[in-house]
Amino acid sequence: MAFARHESGLRAELAALLSQVHPVFMLPPLAASWFGAVVAGDVTMALGAVHMVAMFFAVYTAHVKDGYIDFYKRGEDDDHPLTSRGCRIALVGAGVGFAVCTLALGILVGPGAALITLPTWFIGYMHAPQLDTNPVTTTLGYPTGIALSILGGFFVQTGTLTPAIVGFALVFLTTLAGVKIIDDEQDYDYDRSIDKRTVSVLLGRSPARTLAVTLLLLGLLGVLWGAISGLFPPASPVAALAFGSVVLVARRARPTIATMLLIRGAYVFLAFLLVAVWFRPLSGTALPDITVLGPYTYLATEVAFGVVAFGLLSYAGALRSAARTIAAVYPIAYVWDWYTLEVGVFEIVMRSGYDLFGIPIEEHIFMIVVPALVLGFHEAMGAVAEPTPAETTSTQPADDD
Repeated sequence: MAFARHESGLRAELAALLSQVHPVFMLPPLAASWFGAVVAGDVTMALGAVHMVAMFFAVYTAHVKDGYIDFYKRGEDDDHPLTSRGCRIALVGAGVGFAVCTLALGILVGPGAALITLPTWFIGYMHAPQLDTNPVTTTLGYPTGIALSILGGFFVQTGTLTPAIVGFALVFLTTLAGVKIIDDEQDYDYDRSIDKRTVSVLLGRSPARTLAVTLLLLGLLGVLWGAISGLFPPASPVAALAFGSVVLVARRARPTIATMLLIRGAYVFLAFLLVAVWFRPLSGTALPDITVLGPYTYLATEVAFGVVAFGLLSYAGALRSAARTIAAVYPIAYVWDWYTLEVGVFEIVMRSGYDLFGIPIEEHIFMIVVPALVLGFHEAMGAVAEPTPAETTSTQPADDD
């Protein structure tokens, strides 16, 4: 019995080996490899398949090594389907498979393809016990692997990297780092008891959750920046909007529920981006021209955003407190606005032409609507129920990688 700990026979041996294929963690790197290939445009399937198989072996290495360390070295897990010898053989086999794929990429594409692929195996092999005890490396290990998979999938097709593919890699690195922080929060009590320094243990649950949500939103904002700058397809913000809605729901959820939502949301995020890159909907479509409203264009936008601000403040029951804050800020904003208009810093074209106290009427409304909108979002987010107490965890950690 070389591989299976509990049973014998060929079926048991194969089942033990396949037990280290964790679809939730295995599929994203493989999909990321093909996403990079799709961004490249003209896809050579054979090259894409070799790179994908390399990513499989890298992640398989991480799963086997992590299980081996947690069960046989640390005693953290209650059970493990592979024998100690089986783990070592599986690691050698996965390493050889990865080496063959990497060498093939180096021959078929060039040394650059091998060099951009190689780090993924080291990340997988060193995940435990080297990388998973430091708050930075335990958080960024898996996201970095995904980012490298995207870059590698693109490089093996083109032999180069572009700002667009680097931008996509950074978006996934940032957003998945946020997901990983929340994922590690599931094991907060256990990790703290063994002095395992995850971000949650280092910073505390609430600050860590704030950092995670900030990283998620920063990554999604990066999609908007990329689309407006022309690096990403124009439909890319739809993916960010879809994932962003999941983030808003998950930000207050318990760690297990939040992780479940965010992982599935990340799949949707990748799928929408894949559609945006492959089919390029909205390409060549002009922005809606609201200047048909003529001199009342600016005023109409202020009314629209003012309605949103009023709704948010009403929902949060903060109309009076917001009014006091706006009244306090208004004099400073008025002087600032008057001065910049007076010296010619900017000019308002689509306005009604009516002035009040030396500045356009629209600017007075702007100085009310903008702080009201900011306060509205702030108060409405605060009005959402506080997260429920973290669920009780067992003395053993959750099954994650």
